[in-house]
Amino acid sequence: MPSRRFFLKSAAVGLTTAALPPVLSNARDNWWTGAPVTGIQVGLAGYTFHGIPLDQSIAIINQVGINSLSIKDFHLPLDASAQMIEEVLGKFHAAGIEVYAAGVIYMKTAEEVDRAFAYGQNIKVPMIIGVPNYELLPYVEKKVKETNIRLAIHNHGPEDKLYPGPKDVFDHVKNMDSRIGMCFDIGHGLRAGADPTRSVMDFGSRIFDLHIKDLKDIKGSESGIEVGRGVIDIPGLVRALLQIKFKGRCSIEFELPVKDPVPGIAESVGYFKGALAALS
Repeated sequence: MPSRRFFLKSAAVGLTTAALPPVLSNARDNWWTGAPVTGIQVGLAGYTFHGIPLDQSIAIINQVGINSLSIKDFHLPLDASAQMIEEVLGKFHAAGIEVYAAGVIYMKTAEEVDRAFAYGQNIKVPMIIGVPNYELLPYVEKKVKETNIRLAIHNHGPEDKLYPGPKDVFDHVKNMDSRIGMCFDIGHGLRAGADPTRSVMDFGSRIFDLHIKDLKDIKGSESGIEVGRGVIDIPGLVRALLQIKFKGRCSIEFELPVKDPVPGIAESVGYFKGALAALS
């Protein structure tokens, strides 16, 4: 079994040495600088930047060598004006960052479904990451067909009464339009009793997006840790993604409440990219 350090040494992270944690700084001469030849794209989940201003978020995304983001409404509100949309998306475009999705967006009424899809159209994203109530799923399907915007339903762990794990999503969407699937949060999924590797094999046809994180343990919702340092079998997950020829996005979601998130984001991105590079 390759070691954590081995995966970090295989990382494709465009960071300055000053921004790196020591284990990455020591591996800087061994960086693999191309994109993985796997079709698997690595992005960042917008919640990573909760509480961080837009310009600083963009600087961090560039610093860790990522070029795609699922945007959250704290950077671009659902009711943003056309001028604000142009300004915010313009900043991402100028920085070489693709906004590939929007969310998580909760949908508890038909009006909220309409608002979510109008938002998706206004900001021109091909996918919404959302949490619609069960009774709204037929209406969501109608909007997907009207707009051709995919919906990826996000699971939120045992506290979530709607979609705790990936099977809960799959069971509700398996007979619906193929553009309705899931954003599989592997940390919340594991806390809900779903093995991430097995889940990818079982539900891969409906997984459009993954939120990649790690956990110190599976008991609490506040047990996050840098990817590769916790209990989730990241190499096993990567092997499963490669086996099913996953074509979606794997977005790192770093949620630790630290003063400077850059080292943790960098280490998480580096480990995951390194695993892709080493195992492909």
